[in-house]
Amino acid sequence: MLGGLLKEARSGMSCIARRSKKRRANRRGSEDRGCSAMRKTIHQLAILGIVLVLVGITACSQKRKPLVPLGLENEVKAQATALTEEGTQAYQAKQYEEAKRYFEQAMAAAPQSGPAHYNYALALNALGDSEVARQHFLEAANLSPGDKTIWDSPALSAYGNPENKGRTKDRPYGTHRPNFGGMPRY
Repeated sequence: MLGGLLKEARSGMSCIARRSKKRRANRRGSEDRGCSAMRKTIHQLAILGIVLVLVGITACSQKRKPLVPLGLENEVKAQATALTEEGTQAYQAKQYEEAKRYFEQAMAAAPQSGPAHYNYALALNALGDSEVARQHFLEAANLSPGDKTIWDSPALSAYGNPENKGRTKDRPYGTHRPNFGGMPRY
């Protein structure tokens, strides 16, 4: 016993102090294990978040359908159909000026044909004359109200809803600004 007391005195630590030191070391080890598990979980969640963002981006970015001229209805003149076929070949060969001439002639031969206006608008759009193209896209949509291809085309959707152009807000502008709760200040 005396030897044990001498040993404690030399080391400067009591038995109780050594035990508490061991406990702290054990706690620190378990805390390290807990931190390691927490870091691993955070890392996995970060990777999962990145994967979900990438999947969302690729799912939402649909590739636009290529713009292709439409065939004319059966009721139109054979001349308009032949001109449309020539214009389609020129358009697909990226000879937009030539395609514009053919589609313009086809539109003159069949002025009540929605696809004829649509094709002419495609050529104008490809040449960069977007304002005239917009008018013909809208005319094509008006002449062919049930044609889903014309109404849902990327070329027409870029121009938005024609009724909203230049439309102002329904509520009048006032001098009162809303405050917390949406009530006007006086």
